[in-house]
Parts: sequence; structure tokens; C-alpha cells
Amino acid sequence: MRIIDLSTWPRRKHFEIFSRFDYPHFNICSNVDITETKGLIRDLKLSINTALIYCLARSANELPEFRLRIRNDQVVEHERVQPSASVISKDNLFSFCTMPYHPDFQVFSQRAEELIQFRQSHPTLEDEPGQDDLLFMSCIPWINFTSISHPIHMHPADSIPRITWGKFNIDSGKTQLPVSVQVHHGLMDGYHVGQYYQLLQQLLNTPASWIGRD
Repeated sequence: MRIIDLSTWPRRKHFEIFSRFDYPHFNICSNVDITETKGLIRDLKLSINTALIYCLARSANELPEFRLRIRNDQVVEHERVQPSASVISKDNLFSFCTMPYHPDFQVFSQRAEELIQFRQSHPTLEDEPGQDDLLFMSCIPWINFTSISHPIHMHPADSIPRITWGKFNIDSGKTQLPVSVQVHHGLMDGYHVGQYYQLLQQLLNTPASWIGRD
């Protein structure tokens, strides 16, 4: 982790302006094409949920803006951020499940699936106090949404990105997935979220390059 020198940071003015807003977040929703990934995951009998969490987390880790966090009056950049996803228990209540990110899908998926199974029977709504190297993720598999909003702390404003995906939709033979990205405008702009979607789509188009199985 490193502390950003605000005196030389190109986003200093943007950060100062948006940090004064009552609601400094913005949210973009867009469909991504998961045809290739869904097909290969199905053939290999792997978890599509774990694969999506991996792709969403990997795309974020490749962009410095998605690793920035606000701490008091400082901005810090983490070397790596971890997905903290909601999982459903047998009582249809959700629990938070933090999974250590690893760029190797097989390493990540094995640990992630162990943690998901544990959290389904041992639910919790608590994160480690003060931990902000996270990506809050959730799935709304019952709805093919076009927009979504999330509860956030406002005083001070939470700077952890919220990433949500919904129900698959097949259109002209292609499987589309709605993905929502909510971020703090003091840390990034629509340009950076656009880069995120581009990286995500590249991963989803080439699953054989990261699944790592013959």
C-alpha cells in the first residue's frame, strides 16, 4: 500500500470537489457478453459464479483507480484488492464472504469455493474493522436489471466499489449479463469505468487463457 501525494496527484482538484458532494458516487450499468465463458465453464463443470467473481476482481486489480481508497483526508493505493461477495444461506439470507484474490484462477477458485461453502453455513455481516482493500460484490440472479443502487456510508463517504451482476439473458444466440459498477467520483471518472468494462469483456471472450485447463 502507498499513500498518494495529493500535492502532485493529477486528480487533486477532482478529488477535492467530489469529496464535498453529499453523494459523491456514480453508477454505470451495462451488459457484457458471457457466451464464451459460460460455455467453457459448463463444459468443464465449474462454478459460473466463482468464475464471474474472479473476472470481476481481476479486471479491478488491473486498474490502479479501482485500488484507490479514501482514508480520512488521505488517498491510498492498495497493491491488491479482494472480492467480498454476498452469498445466500439455506434460509435465503445473505452473508458477506471475503475471498483472497489471486491472479491464478485455479488457486483463487479452490479457496473461494471453500470459503463460500463455509459462509453459507456460518453467515456473517461483518468485515474486518478498518479493512478497505475490498470490492463489494453481489448477484441478483432473479432479475435482468437495467439499473441498481446500493446503500453506502456517507459520513465519511465510503470509497469501496460496488459491483453487481444479474440474470442471464439470451439475445440472438449470445448470452448477455447485466453488470453494475458503482464508484466514488473523487477517485475515478466514466473513462476508468469504461476501461474496466473493456478489460472484463476481454477476459470473458477468452476464458481458455485464464481457466488454465486442457
